Amino acid sequence: MESTEQIQTSPKSRDQWEQALDQKHSELQQCQTEHTLKSCLSCPELLECTLRDAYVKAVYESMSKGHGGGFEF
Repeated sequence: MESTEQIQTSPKSRDQWEQALDQKHSELQQCQTEHTLKSCLSCPELLECTLRDAYVKAVYESMSKGHGGGFEF
């Protein structure tokens, strides 16, 4: 993810999927910082990256609130 901007809301209003997304986003940003990258797209590990896969899954789950199928990007 290229943007480090995050929407600030009250912790009480964050559901479990949004909290999981926040965690994965933080982990992804930490990895980018450790590897001095501004984006995962410039990383040679992009296609094999389990951290990025977990982040993408967390994005999907936060949008679908845990209900699989029927969600279109």
